[in-house]
Amino acid sequence: MNSLARKIREGDARALARAATGIENRDPRALETLRELEEFAGHARIVGITGPPGAGKSTLVDALATALRSQGKTVAILAIDPTSRITGGAILGDRIRMQQHHADPGIFIRSMATRGSVGGLARATADLVRLMDCAGKDFVIIETVGVGQDEVEVAGLAQVTVVVLVPGMGDDIQALKAGIMEIADVFAINKSDQPGAGRVERELEAMLSLAQGHHPAIVQTVATEGKGIVELLQAIGARDAAIGTPDAASARDLVSQPRGQPERQPHHDAPVSIDHLGIAVKSLDQAAAFYESIGLAVEHRETVAAEKVQVAMLPAGDSRIELLEPSEADSPIAKFLEKRGPGLHHVALRVPDLSAAVERLRASGARLLNEPRRGAGGHLYVFVHPASAGGVLLELIQESAS
Repeated sequence: MNSLARKIREGDARALARAATGIENRDPRALETLRELEEFAGHARIVGITGPPGAGKSTLVDALATALRSQGKTVAILAIDPTSRITGGAILGDRIRMQQHHADPGIFIRSMATRGSVGGLARATADLVRLMDCAGKDFVIIETVGVGQDEVEVAGLAQVTVVVLVPGMGDDIQALKAGIMEIADVFAINKSDQPGAGRVERELEAMLSLAQGHHPAIVQTVATEGKGIVELLQAIGARDAAIGTPDAASARDLVSQPRGQPERQPHHDAPVSIDHLGIAVKSLDQAAAFYESIGLAVEHRETVAAEKVQVAMLPAGDSRIELLEPSEADSPIAKFLEKRGPGLHHVALRVPDLSAAVERLRASGARLLNEPRRGAGGHLYVFVHPASAGGVLLELIQESAS
C-alpha cells in the first residue's frame, strides 16, 4: 500500500482530499491509490438526495449529517454543483450551509463540478463514492444538482435514493413522474410547514396507489428546524434493510451494484443466456441494410402495438440483434431517440422460468417496470429498471410456453 492510501486508511483528511482531487482530474497516481484501497470497500451506506431546484436539498443533507453525527456515524458528503464557466470549478463550492461541520473530523464535504456531465452527477462521482467508502465512512451522501425529470443517474450509485419535493409544486408532480419520481425509495416533503404539504402527500399517495411493487415511504420534513429528520433516517434505514447490503465478501462490487439489485442466485439446470441486444434506430430499413452488409439477415419483422414500436430481428450466433424503430411519436423508443439518439436501448436475457425470476426480483427489492406480458414473437417479457441492473435497462424473457 502506498503512503497516500495508508494515510487515508489512518483517517488523514488532507490525504483524502488530495486523492479526491487527483481522481477528479483523472491523475493516474490517484487512480492507482483507489485501486490499492479496493479491498476496504463495502462498509458505507450510500444515500442519494435528488429533486428539483429549490427543494432545500443542501439544508436537508446538512440536517441528516448532524443527526448521523449525533449517532456517532462518520459521513462523507459529495455535493454536485454546476460548473463555473470562468474557473471550471463548482459554483456553490463553499457550501455555506454546511460550514458548521468544518471542524468536525467525522464529516468530509466535497463539492464537485459537473464539468459538462448531464444527469445531476459529475463524471468522477462513482470513483469518489468508492474512495469515501474505502476511507471507512459509515455514510456517503450524494447531493445532485437540481434535476429535471430525465436526470436520474444517482439511482445507479445510491443504495437508497431520496427524492425531495416541496409544497406548491402543483402539477409539477405529474410532470416529474416519468423521471425522478420513479427512482424514489423515499419521498421527503421538505418545507412542510408551508401550506400545501398535505396536498403534495395526497398526490403522491394517489400516484403510488397505481404503481406495482415497492411503495416508497413519504416523510414530511422541515430541514431548517430539524423536524422529521429522525423519521427520514428511519425510512432510509428501513429501505436499506429491505434490499439488503453486501457484506465484506462482495465489498469490491458495492459501488457498481446499485441499490435494489438482486443477490446472486444459485445456478439452475437451465442456464440464463443473452437472448438479444435491443438497439434503437431511426430507420429499420437503413439499420438492417448495415447489418446485412456484415453478414446478418433479418429473420422476422413485426409491429408491437403495446410498445408502439416496429421490430426487426437478426440472428447473430446463439443471440440476436433487435432493431427498434418507433411507430408513434410518443412511444418509449421515440423518447429514447430524442434524448439519447440511436444506440443500445436494452439487454435481454433468456431465463428458464420468468415467473420464478420475477418473484426473486421482487423479494430482493428490484424495480420492475411492467408485469410479465407478451412481446415480439410471442415471448413473455418483463423490464427491470436500470437502477436495479447496473445502469442498463434489462429485459428478461421466456419463450412462448403453455
